[in-house]
Amino acid sequence: MKKRLAVAFTGPSDSGKTTLILKVARKLIHEYHLHVAIIKNDPKDKAQFDVPGKDSYKFSDTGAEVVVTSPTRTTLFSQRHKELDEIITLFGEFDILLVEGLKNLPLPRISIFRDFIDTDYFPYMNALAIDETIRIDDYNLPHTIDILDLNNADSVIDWILKNAKVLP
Repeated sequence: MKKRLAVAFTGPSDSGKTTLILKVARKLIHEYHLHVAIIKNDPKDKAQFDVPGKDSYKFSDTGAEVVVTSPTRTTLFSQRHKELDEIITLFGEFDILLVEGLKNLPLPRISIFRDFIDTDYFPYMNALAIDETIRIDDYNLPHTIDILDLNNADSVIDWILKNAKVLP
């Protein structure tokens, strides 16, 4: 049986999480020929489904299996919240699980920021994906955090393949 890997992405609204996940998922599926699963957290329970332009639509459009979870529902159209292990079993077979949000999950985590870094995220991140709008020298980053180029999906994928959690 081959390894299944999982990694999470976190960051404030409009930081580029969805865009980065889309780029990474497309490359993993079309260039690496891997089966990708995506979980998106919907903490405010406002997700709309099958609506062009919405995140769930964009994620499905990559060819990945997609679950969107919120405090009141999990879509794969279940009407109750599911824990991570339950959600993972819904996917069946996959090679890589990409999780957007859910910063308390015990997964290696890439935090995404533009313009500024919220230092409250430091305890939850293993890597920091930023662009040229961030002056890294302005921050006292923990030495254990890897710095990634937000605009270089290949370097993000390399980090994921080396650092993702192996799932049972």
